[in-house]
Amino acid sequence: MRPLRNVIYIQTQDSWVHKDNDNLVLKVDKETIGRVPIHKLQGLVCFGQVTISPYLMAHCAENGITITFLNLYGKYLARVEGPVSGNVLLRRTQHLTGHDVGKSVAIAQTMLTGKLYNQRYVLRRYIRDHGDDSAVDQLQAAEKQITRYIAHLPTCDSIDTLMGYEGKAATEYFGVFKHLIRQPNFEFDARRRKPPTDPVNALLSFCYTLLTHDCRSALETTGLDPSSGFLHQLRSGRSSLALDLVEEFRPMVDRFVLSLINKKQLVIKDFETLPSGAVVLKDNARKTLLAAWQDRKQDTLLHPWFEETVPIGLLPWLQAQVLARFLRGDCDSYVPFLWK
Repeated sequence: MRPLRNVIYIQTQDSWVHKDNDNLVLKVDKETIGRVPIHKLQGLVCFGQVTISPYLMAHCAENGITITFLNLYGKYLARVEGPVSGNVLLRRTQHLTGHDVGKSVAIAQTMLTGKLYNQRYVLRRYIRDHGDDSAVDQLQAAEKQITRYIAHLPTCDSIDTLMGYEGKAATEYFGVFKHLIRQPNFEFDARRRKPPTDPVNALLSFCYTLLTHDCRSALETTGLDPSSGFLHQLRSGRSSLALDLVEEFRPMVDRFVLSLINKKQLVIKDFETLPSGAVVLKDNARKTLLAAWQDRKQDTLLHPWFEETVPIGLLPWLQAQVLARFLRGDCDSYVPFLWK
């Protein structure tokens, strides 16, 4: 099992990041405010006005450290990465599999099974922990409906049909999501993305962006093409396979967001509304979230397929490994990560 390397999130505006021997150095107004060993890094994520030196950029490209640029509020802008790694035969098999409707549907079925299973787990865990809540009946009804949708997935013969059930499950799940929030100042009535118009949606969107970064990096490290998906079909400029891999982990991110809110690590004053109507995190709150995100990635759990206790931050890479093994013919099917 490979070690879990860190992702550095750089938020300090007008900062300059460069390489000094084997260290990454962060400076503002020529004053050094941070220094970390480069060999421990998996990626850099830069928010807003952050400048990277060409030498550091070249080192990152040569050593598989992905640099991602986001705007100040977490919207994706661009990536810098080195040459494509991995076996070209694996990528060729991936592309050919993506052109086969039957094989694509089979992989998409298991990915969505993982997502719906994990959504159901989120609801069941809340019901278990708060069984005396007045909303339990609604949560149980949604949980049972999602169970029915899971049973229908193996019978689907097209991506459109699968996406239809995924949409129905999302409606059930987010229809009761407000009952999982135990802080009265945080209101939620529906999933809204473009733009997020309340703090809960802002947190979900921001954390899904972080997750997508990790999934794309995991696929690239494994040698798979993150742009060629099975559930999410080909579209110019879209990391379709990364979005595929994200699906089964979204409920884990939902639990992370709920934990931040319910444990009062973030409060309503940590958000601001832009003139466009979008709700975003303030700078200090973003730092709090990113620190909690990194801590969460260090937590461990048992991966049932590998039968090993692993850090949560390694899960995207492990699932990329499972997918690569399936495409190579080393196992009979792609096995999603089922949260237990």
